Amino acid sequence: MTTTTRTAYGPLGWGSFEDLPTGRTLVMGVLNVTPDSFSDGGEHAGHEAAIAHGLRLLAEGADVLDVGGESTRPGSERITPAEEQRRILPVVEALAAAGAVLSVDTLHAATAAAVLDAGAHLVNDVSGLSVTPEMVELVAERQAPYVLTHARGTPATMDGLADYDDVVDDVLAELETLRDRLVGAGLAPERIVLDPGLGFAKRGAQNWALLRALPRFTATGHRVLVGASRKRFLGALLETDGTARPAAGRDAATAAVGALAAHAGAWAVRVHDVRASADAVAVAHAWLGTEPAVLRPGAARAAAAGGGAR
Repeated sequence: MTTTTRTAYGPLGWGSFEDLPTGRTLVMGVLNVTPDSFSDGGEHAGHEAAIAHGLRLLAEGADVLDVGGESTRPGSERITPAEEQRRILPVVEALAAAGAVLSVDTLHAATAAAVLDAGAHLVNDVSGLSVTPEMVELVAERQAPYVLTHARGTPATMDGLADYDDVVDDVLAELETLRDRLVGAGLAPERIVLDPGLGFAKRGAQNWALLRALPRFTATGHRVLVGASRKRFLGALLETDGTARPAAGRDAATAAVGALAAHAGAWAVRVHDVRASADAVAVAHAWLGTEPAVLRPGAARAAAAGGGAR
């Protein structure tokens, strides 16, 4: 098993994409700086609240923070890149200064450029088949780590685009076509992270089929991100008397998915409740016998202060 030796630490986070630990599944904490998120209802829409929540997620064990300024829930409406940047740039700057490894969830090349300049490390683009030439050119030019998500249509139309001959075969084929487009533009293959796009133009059973097929995604040689947190298919699984479990009641199921995803070799799980999923991932690696002793950035900093290595 590979481990990573730390040479420098930010106040709270790993500091850079290259310094992220290897040998275990990472935990990506969701930080929505939006007034209309399906999962938290805009609790962290203000800059100060968002920064405070990001610091809290880091303290709870997040390896990466995924900052989003535009909701991608089904039926949500688009905002301008200028508004998106107004929401997130101060948050990105503050959390980057705290040493956080930052992913930014954006469809817009202009926003991706701005957040990379402000200290972000990854671009998490859920546009899928609609990825723009400008985004492809940007990430290739910057060699920015790029999360390539499978999606069809827009949040307003994707629910009607979930027809597949075979959901696993089709999603893999569409991702590989997009991957080839990125590589052809010059982006190094090792900078590409694949995301099957759970919930994006996927019906309930299709999401489960994709999760069962995670080894086929990891077999591509790319890192794989799993984003199941609080999504509708979990609420449907946990329904009572025909009523889906509300988003806030899906964290235990999310943590279970995280443990299974870690067992299947996922690079990272994207979650709202960081502490529960960090614990679940730790259990999965202990079960596999692959988890290094140091689990989280805070513990690694303590080891470094005492001369230890990761």
